[in-house]
Amino acid sequence: MPKEQKVFTKGRLTLPAPPDFRYLPAPALSPQPGCPWAETMVLNPAIVKDLESNALHMLFRASGPFPGKKARPECEDPYPIFLGYARSDDLGKTWVADFSRPALAPALEYEMPRIYAVDDEGRKVVNYANGCIEDPRVFEIEGVWYMSVACRMFPPGPYWKPRTASSNQPDWAGTPANPFGKAASWNDTTTVLYRLHLDRLIRKDYDHAFVYVGPLTDPEVDDNRDAFLFPERMNIDGVLQYVLIHRPRNPSSCQAGEGHDKPSIMLAAAPGLKDFVTSKARHHFLAAGLFDWEGERIGASWPPIKIGDREWLMQVHGKTYPGFGYSQSFVILKQRERDFPEIRHRCSERLMYVRQAWERPGIFDVPCLFTTGGVVVGDTLIISYGAADQKVGIAWVSLTDVVRYVRSFDAQGQRTAPEGQERDGRE
Repeated sequence: MPKEQKVFTKGRLTLPAPPDFRYLPAPALSPQPGCPWAETMVLNPAIVKDLESNALHMLFRASGPFPGKKARPECEDPYPIFLGYARSDDLGKTWVADFSRPALAPALEYEMPRIYAVDDEGRKVVNYANGCIEDPRVFEIEGVWYMSVACRMFPPGPYWKPRTASSNQPDWAGTPANPFGKAASWNDTTTVLYRLHLDRLIRKDYDHAFVYVGPLTDPEVDDNRDAFLFPERMNIDGVLQYVLIHRPRNPSSCQAGEGHDKPSIMLAAAPGLKDFVTSKARHHFLAAGLFDWEGERIGASWPPIKIGDREWLMQVHGKTYPGFGYSQSFVILKQRERDFPEIRHRCSERLMYVRQAWERPGIFDVPCLFTTGGVVVGDTLIISYGAADQKVGIAWVSLTDVVRYVRSFDAQGQRTAPEGQERDGRE
């Protein structure tokens, strides 16, 4: 049962205790020696609850060296990024992963005529997921399941080393013959949307489980990741529209983000799923870093959960390094009439961060606890995360406790009276 605990009293004002997170004491999944596509890293999982049982289904990011897939002989070994599938039948305590093959693999083509895919309308389109398929986020909109993924056109080299993320490109990528722009020349991140057939994924019919829809972000504008949609359309400017959460590397690349030069959380509204990279989309700046643990960047972590009338709970991450590394907290958003949602409550404290020995840095220097999925079962919020950019972890917490605690902060992260109590302590 959610617990109420007095931690601070001023007059008759009682503030709630921080939520109590429980963690697996060891990785749920780890790199697999001898498995080429998952030998070095297994991390950043999305999770979804089975519609007919309490089974949980996971899509995780994985990588390993592929020396036979270099763009040029002098390149370092590339590390293409794949998605794998795992299942839990005990609400996340134990997981069985299918390491026999990837659930979704990049095509790894280097010839210009071959860097294309077929989309959900049967059209030949640019395959922005040719080299990497990273950091899945899964969500349902109006009965249809989707997955967004951060993609690169070419697989990077060993990207925990400096200047290797863009070191594995074919010669033509930097010439006027390049037809793909910055997606090829800079190998920038483009977030891509797939339709996900969950029933096919569950029965491991991987070849038919994913349908390429198209890019949610435009690589000509900026490198853009941590992008996914609200599970409901919203009335924006008097029109029912899809709403995208995204995190451009330089917010000033969008007019709505002018004046902000650090990665920040932005929103976009569009009438159709393929309209976010067109002039039909309208962008809105949501949040920049405010706190010491958000000094370098802030982003949304996974799709928001509806918690009441037009209110949404959203987990967010911040990075400051040297110092904290990647940490997690929460905000509560409120929908507005004919306009974008706004932050009403923003927790200024780090609620999830590296604590356990197995979560500490390995080949990457930066401490990192990075959540990418969450599901609610009863009052329990089950959260999936990557640790040290190499392993998968699971945490459990009372949803009621999280919401109650986040409500004790205002939109700027200041502690405030919970609803129903006056600031001077009168009830």
